Amino acid sequence: MMLSLNELNDFLKSNNSDFELLTHDTPIVSTHDAAKYFDIKKAAPTFVMDTEQGLVAFTVSSGRGKIDFKSMKQNLGFSKLKMASSDVVHRMTGYEIGSIPLIGHHLPCVFDDCLLDYDYIYGGSGDSFHTLKIAPRDIIRLNHVIKRIVKK
Repeated sequence: MMLSLNELNDFLKSNNSDFELLTHDTPIVSTHDAAKYFDIKKAAPTFVMDTEQGLVAFTVSSGRGKIDFKSMKQNLGFSKLKMASSDVVHRMTGYEIGSIPLIGHHLPCVFDDCLLDYDYIYGGSGDSFHTLKIAPRDIIRLNHVIKRIVKK
């Protein structure tokens, strides 16, 4: 189920994606850490949410700041929306929270259209020592996007 870094690289190449895998010496656990490697305005963390439809991956622009789950739930039409537990995420995807890849999690996806403002976005690769730099349209093309968060 889970893609290794080599499998992710091969999948992206075979799908003619515009991407690069960036290597770093330490895991990125904060925006301060991320700022050493890329423009954090272009960061796109992937959160796994528990909904009435099951687990859903949310790829959201870091520029939104703190996520307002109540308004997001209403705007996207979910009756249930909360962060999935780390145990459930690991059991269902094989990935640890904090290393959820932008592509390869095999979950339905909600995509933040604010990310389309950038040539490239930066997010998880499934490996804590690598960041995926990728054109945002490839995220939409290669994931099963079920809903979009519209720009403000």
